[in-house]
This record gives sequence, C-alpha cells and structure tokens, in this order.
Amino acid sequence: MIFSASYRTDIPAFHSDWFNRRLDAGYCTVKNPYSGKVGRVSLEESAVDGFVFWTRRLGPFSATLERLAIRGTPFLIQFTVTGYPRSLESAVMNWRRAVGEIQDAASRFGPRVVVWRYDPVFISNQTPAAFHVDRMGQLAEMLAGATDEVVLSFAHIYRKSRRNIESAALRHGFTWSDPANDAKRSLLRALADIAGERGIRATLCSQPDLLTPGLSPARCIDAARLSDVAGRPIKAPEKGNRPGCACAESRDIGAYDTCPHGCVYCYAVSSRRIAKRRIGALNPAAEGLHSAGEDEPA
Repeated sequence: MIFSASYRTDIPAFHSDWFNRRLDAGYCTVKNPYSGKVGRVSLEESAVDGFVFWTRRLGPFSATLERLAIRGTPFLIQFTVTGYPRSLESAVMNWRRAVGEIQDAASRFGPRVVVWRYDPVFISNQTPAAFHVDRMGQLAEMLAGATDEVVLSFAHIYRKSRRNIESAALRHGFTWSDPANDAKRSLLRALADIAGERGIRATLCSQPDLLTPGLSPARCIDAARLSDVAGRPIKAPEKGNRPGCACAESRDIGAYDTCPHGCVYCYAVSSRRIAKRRIGALNPAAEGLHSAGEDEPA
C-alpha cells in the first residue's frame, strides 16, 4: 500500500515526532472523517510500498527522510510553494527558504522525489493574475533542475474555506473572487507555459473542466514516479479520492484540523485557532492524529 501523509495535514512540518513513533510501533490508527470509524493501519516495512508526503516546511522532517532512505522505503514529497502575502498565508515559511528546502531535498534524494505545488491559485486584489505570472516566473527559475513537475489548481471554495476567506478579507481589507472558467484556463495556460520554458512540466489537480493545452491531469499519488524513485515496479490501481482525481490507490494517515499554517483558502482546517489547540492537545505517543482535541467543537 502507498501511504499519503497527508493531504489532511502537514505531517513533516508539525508531526514528525508522532510519525517516527508510529514507524517504531509499526502501525497507526486513522479515523474516517465521514463515518467516524477508527481503523488500525500497519506501517511495517513489508506493508509499505512507499510514502507521499505533503508539506510546506520540510526542515523538521529531515532526519526522518534519511531514516526512510536508509531502510529502503521510497517516498515522494508534494511541496507547496506559492509565496502569497501574509494576509492569505499567515504562518507559512518564507517562500525563498522553501525553495532552498526543495533544492536541498533534490540534492540529497534526487529531483524525481520532489514535486512542486503552486496551488491553489487564488485570485484577490493582492494576488491578481499578474501576480501569479510574476511569481511563477521567479519560482520556476529558482526551481529549474530541482523538480520536473509543478501541480496547479484553482482554489475550491468550500463552505468552511469561504468562511475563513471572508473573515480574513474583512480583517486585512482585501477583496477576492472566483473567476469564470475561461479566465481560469487562460491563466493556467500562461503559468504552464512559464514553467515549461524552465523544463518543468505543469499538471492540473482534479479539475478536468479546466484542462487546457500544455496541461495534463496530475497524479499526486503517482505509482510510476514512486517506482522510478524506488528502482523497482510499484503497482497500484488508479483510485482517486474525488471526481477528476487520477491518483493511485493510497491510504491517508492524517487528520483534519491539525495544521496551523493559517492558509485562508485551506479545505482541511475549520480555523487556525482550532488547529493550534488540537496540536497542543496531541500526545506524540498517540496512536493516531485524530486523537488531538477530538471533543473540541468546530
């Protein structure tokens, strides 16, 4: 099984101690966010085909990656770098430092290990289309050679993300919009062209209606890429987690509301306040991240 760690939270940035303890124990527990059922998942070496880590800050996880490399467990890193203003990403590491972490990871583990994510693309008066074109150019220039893929997508405006966006807009005095699909396609095409000029292939995550020339569907849980990293075939059927998702089958071991990066558009956090409290309540020896502040109301 391929394990996703995690599109529900940032395990490398905030939960490295917990993750290492679970590797030692050989298992973890995961709570289904819909049914509430808790299941036990084996993390024994024989049960793990590989890990896909999702993060915005890799530094606290550096020793863990070395540990996995030594034991021969392949991994991929989905590393998000956008460089948005603090009004949108209140506690995210500086984007230039993030670029340095990607470059370091590529030098240690190879450029096929790291996939850069410039997503979600969020439109506001602080981040209009011209902002994204300029920032994509800067980042692609710096990341050329350290990664061969950038994943794009436009922000999905869910109910809780809309609430957080509107609260932040009122607090910081910005305006925002969810553009029409034609405008989205035009900007995505421009971003894909910029990345392609630097040798970075652009893919689009779970938005087939926005596909445009120069973009192909993203496979964030990518068995073929993981096979390249492992040096052996890793087979997993395509089994996306939502319509339009082309990912390979995986098991996510994270929990919602346990990432305090403070990204206002995030689908995985009800509020940064709740995320901070839940992290504070988490015992690193807990079997699952879902045990962090379970009884706190949203």
